[in-house]
Parts: sequence; C-alpha cells; structure tokens
Amino acid sequence: MFSDFLKSISILQKFLFINLIIFLIIGSLTLLYIGNVKPNLIKDKKSKHIQIIDNTIEHILRLNIEFEEEDIRKFLFSTRFLFQNLDRVILFDNQLNLVGDTDTLDLDPRSFSNRLDIVQLEILNEETRNKVIGTKNINKEKTVSLKGTLTNYSLSKNYGRAFTFAQEGYDKFLLTTVKNVTLDGNNIGYLAISENANDIRAAINERKTFILRTAIFIGIVIFVFSFVLNRYFLKPIKNLVEYTKIIKEKSRKKININELKSRNDELGTLSNSLDDMTSELQKRISHAENFSTDLVHEIRNPLTSLKSASEILYETEDHQQRAKLIDILNHDVQRIERLITDYSQMLKDEVALSKEKMKKINLKLVAKSVVDDFNNIYEAKRGIQIILKDSNNQEEYFINGIENRIEQIIANLLDNSISFSDDNKKILVEVSKNEREKIILKVIDEGKGFKETSTKKIFDRFYSNRPDNFGEHSGLGLNIVKNLVDLHGATIYASNNITQKGANVEITFPEV
Repeated sequence: MFSDFLKSISILQKFLFINLIIFLIIGSLTLLYIGNVKPNLIKDKKSKHIQIIDNTIEHILRLNIEFEEEDIRKFLFSTRFLFQNLDRVILFDNQLNLVGDTDTLDLDPRSFSNRLDIVQLEILNEETRNKVIGTKNINKEKTVSLKGTLTNYSLSKNYGRAFTFAQEGYDKFLLTTVKNVTLDGNNIGYLAISENANDIRAAINERKTFILRTAIFIGIVIFVFSFVLNRYFLKPIKNLVEYTKIIKEKSRKKININELKSRNDELGTLSNSLDDMTSELQKRISHAENFSTDLVHEIRNPLTSLKSASEILYETEDHQQRAKLIDILNHDVQRIERLITDYSQMLKDEVALSKEKMKKINLKLVAKSVVDDFNNIYEAKRGIQIILKDSNNQEEYFINGIENRIEQIIANLLDNSISFSDDNKKILVEVSKNEREKIILKVIDEGKGFKETSTKKIFDRFYSNRPDNFGEHSGLGLNIVKNLVDLHGATIYASNNITQKGANVEITFPEV
C-alpha cells in the first residue's frame, strides 16, 4: 500500500512527504533527548547533594552533636564551609521538630564565604534571635511542606537513602535532597539541603530555543528547496513530458521549449536532444511518407504498361508484335522487382546504419577493392575498363567512415556510370587531396552526361533521365549515395566534363 501511494504522487509530493517523515523522526528523537536532559542534570546535582549530606552526617556523628536547637546552631556556624553554594540547610529531630535552619541563623551574609577571616559571629540573646526568626517567616510554609515530604519519605521505600525532589515555581527551580540520620541503628533526625537550580531550567530552555530555531531554519530551507526544485526542475520536466504527449497524440497544441533549450544544464541538454530527436523522427516519417508516395507512383507506371501490354497481347495474333509485347512485360516486371528489392534494402540499411560505428579507414584500399570487383565483371562483359588513380602513389588517404558503406557509395557511382556508358569505354576513379588536406573521391565517365541544368536533381529519388535498360535499375542508386555521403559528414557534387563527353561526380570527405 505504501509503495503504491508513493508511485501515485508527484516527485515534489514525494520529496515533501519524505522530508515530513524525517522531520517527525528527528522531532521524536529530540523530544526524547530533551526529556532525558532534565533527569541527567538533576542526577548530577543529586550526587553533589549526597556527598554534602554524607559529610555533614559524618561530622554530626563524629562530634556527638545532639539534635537540639542550640547544638545544631553551633554546629552550623562551625561547619558553614560544608554548605557553600547551597541556599538552605534544614535539620529536624526524630519527631520532625525543626532544630536548625540556615535561613533563621543570625549570620553575616558572608558567613558561607570561602574566607573564614571575614566572618564575624555574634551570639544574640533570646529576644533578638526571636526577632530575626520573625523576619524569616516567609520560609515557614516551605518548612511545613518539607515536614509533609519527610513524613512520606519515612514511610516510603527510599527511607534510609538520600531522596531528591524538585519544587518548580514561576521564578525558581528548587532542588531539595533529604536523608535520615541514624546512630547505632536508631533514627535520630533528618537532614535536608536545598539548592536553587535555575541553571537546569536555563540549560533546558537554551536547548529548547536552539531546537526551535533549528526546526524553523530547516522548515525554511525545505520550503526554499521545494520552491527551487519545483520551479527550475520539476516544472520543466513536466513541460517536457507534456511535449512528448503532444507528439505522441499528434495534438495541435503547442509548447515552446526554446526556453528550456537555452539552459546550460542537463535539462537544457535533454531538451535539445529531445527536440533534435523529435525533428529527426518527423523527418524520417516525412521521408517514409514521401518515399512511399514516390514508390507507389513508380510502380503504377509499369503496372499500367503491364496492363496495356497484357490486353494487347491477348488480342493480337502477330508473332512479331507479341514478341515486342513480351519484352515490354519482361522489362516492366524487372523494373517492379528492382524497385521493391532496392526499397527493401534501403529499409534494412537504415536500421543497420543506426547500429554501425565509424572508424579510421584507408579510402584508397577500399576503392581498389571495389574497382577490382567491377573490372572482373564488366571488362570481359562489355569491355569497360575502370582505372584507379591517386595523385601520390606513396600516400595513404584515411577517413572516418563505415567501410561497407563506403564500398556501397563507390559501387553505386560505378553502377550509374556503367549504365550511361557505351561498351569499350573507360571510367576513372581518382583519389586525391585538395589544398585544405581534405580527401577527394572522383568518378569520371565517358557517358552521355547530365541533361539537367541543375545537377542536384540527379540525387532525387527516381531520377527521370534514365538509360534504355532502366529495368535493371530502380532509380534509387544516387539517392542512396547522397544519404550515405550525408551520414559521413561529406559533400557530393555532380557536373559534366568540360574537356570531354561524360559526367563527373566528386565527393569531399572531412578531415580525420
């Protein structure tokens, strides 16, 4: 269910959801941490209280101090150094009668100072001491409350051990530790010490404030990051997805991705690649549609001729005319067969080209191989001689290309030249370099040349200026050559020879 939920929401929603989960986990751990800070700080204070209580009880027992007011008062005066940094020390006898309280002692405010020489003690008479006690009535309620705590303590499982409790008010955090005092196994009284532990509250508040500020900061960072993520990444991706949907559905709705294409990051690269891929796909679709239309048109002509010839053949009885009609039928069948064969081969070539990789090849060696193959066929058959010439016999001519496709280019050019050449003619294949060190391949024949003023037309599909034996050709040869030349980043140019009859086709390959 959870995985299905994540799949059904957007990237931004996933990001916010995951951050919320992490935020909640961190918040829970933070609350546990805050909850443990206070007990740990109290525990540190308690250990100090226990040490003071143990030292005080040790002194009381060692000095045989009685738990009565006068002895305890003198003891507090003499051992005041034990109670430095404490707010109050209170002693009760076994019946919970108050016998000593530092808040009611008639001591100089510096009595608990580290310097004993500055303490001036004065034993006051009963009347004066009662007057001082009267000024300390503010602590009477605390003492009564402490008696109740001691009663509960004497009945609890903590009896015999130090017990610490906190009293938290608006402006004070008071920490009190109590313990009973025993002599020879008998309880003789109780000792309680109190300390203002506002530092614990301050430490906790400081941590809470830090955590709150951190949480606010993280929230702002997540918000800003979410905005940036949505504005500069997710929204452009959404536009690209919409762009692909429009292409898929062939919708007329338009989305301008030029803004995305102008970006210098990965999204800009992706947008350019996607747009180029779309343009190339549309070109291929348009190319396929135009080619199919042209192919249908080219097949319709021989089919019409076949239909007419077959009807006439059925009606005529003249043997000479029947022979001509049979030649026409044979010619048109060859033409249709050649069209379908070449068209099928073109489709296969397009698929193969997408998988083949270019490498460094020697153009002179490739040309020599093709020329030798054609000489073996046409020199004996028609007396046509194909001559390979290079401007420097010692030089190698390297290009980046697909070897079998370069062979196909040269073979199609030679095939075209042979179609327009008479028997016993020569065809020249020349490999050279121009002044810019670019490699030039030329195929020069002694045929009829080109009739068209613009020789660019000869590279169109089903070029119309064809030889008489066109049934042996589909009219796709030069068009295939043009496509393969473009694939290699080269340029092709055709012209008529100036000094002699015939045609000249020149291909300029880019530098390696």
